[in-house]
Amino acid sequence: MKKLRVGIIYGGRSGEHEVSVASAAAIFKHLDRERYEPIPIRIEKDGRWTIADRPPVALAAAEVIEQARVQGAHAARPGRSAHMLPYPSEERLLTIDRSRAPESHENAHVTGLGLDVVFPVLHGPYGEDGTVQGLLELANIPYVGAGVLASAVGMDKAVMKIVFAARGLPIVPYRVVLRHEWSGHERAAASALADALGFPMFVKPANLGSSVGISKAGTHGALIAAIELALEYDRKVVVELAVPDAREIECALLGNDEPAASVAGEIVPNREFYDYEAKYLDDGAELRIPAPLADEHHAEIRRMAVEAFRAIDGAGMARVDFLVERGSGRTYVNEINTIPGFTTISMYAKLWAASGVPYPALLERLIELAVDRHTDKQRLKTSVL
Repeated sequence: MKKLRVGIIYGGRSGEHEVSVASAAAIFKHLDRERYEPIPIRIEKDGRWTIADRPPVALAAAEVIEQARVQGAHAARPGRSAHMLPYPSEERLLTIDRSRAPESHENAHVTGLGLDVVFPVLHGPYGEDGTVQGLLELANIPYVGAGVLASAVGMDKAVMKIVFAARGLPIVPYRVVLRHEWSGHERAAASALADALGFPMFVKPANLGSSVGISKAGTHGALIAAIELALEYDRKVVVELAVPDAREIECALLGNDEPAASVAGEIVPNREFYDYEAKYLDDGAELRIPAPLADEHHAEIRRMAVEAFRAIDGAGMARVDFLVERGSGRTYVNEINTIPGFTTISMYAKLWAASGVPYPALLERLIELAVDRHTDKQRLKTSVL
């Protein structure tokens, strides 16, 4: 059987670059080499696409950060750049080797590289938000995960909430703050938010993940500082009422038109909330899989996870996060992640492992789903003539 050549795209121009590198390392480690030929396509922080000399091996974001700190500015710049062709072609990826003459185009060696399927493992903007998915659509290549629309909606927390509400899913009260509305009106805007929602609140960049730029605010001063921080990462900020004594429950999805839901799991952070450091830089958070919930509550969370997936027209994979008020059991859909953290110790993989799908089998199933979805789309007419 011919091996499928799988282009694994990782890194990216976002604050989740290091998480993406760790996710990719896990995929390279566990992908069956008898069935697949993985190609490491790394997007640098400045946006350059390169063919990495070797796959990533650091399996945790903390390791990636430490490696970057040690290498510093003296890290070698890759010699082979990569360029995805924005049209259907047998040579879907061009590689240009300028290692012998970095400043010259005359001696550059150009090679076409065919790919059978692409596995984007990019977290955050410029990768999880539909931008790369749009390029892959133009190239007419199968790819793992959500399409352009679902990726964009799943990235934008403000639009996501509108879609969830239209689907009848419960969400927490929230407001959206735009940079141009905020600048010069900080105190008045903060007072309006306090009147509308009340303290405490969570403040989040609308288009970012991994809890980057998120703060909890309990006073006017803290709210202003939190919004200023979030605006460093996005022009749009979501401000939510904090759910009292909230439990953080997560559920993983796998499939296309008929998605399956995993068992639900609970995250018990060792901090006030599950921020970036708690997720990736320390080992203090406790994961309870399955989550200690009544059977009917567990079933309802799995049902709502599937509804959230279908609401955005998801495909391949996703993780849906819930907030459960401890006293009343009232449950809210918090957000959906179309490319969740993908290390073997990430919640997505652990939830499926607990549901009977080990990591290598999960990779195979996702690639199969990508090919199936692409094959189905090829049946569509692209001309009326």
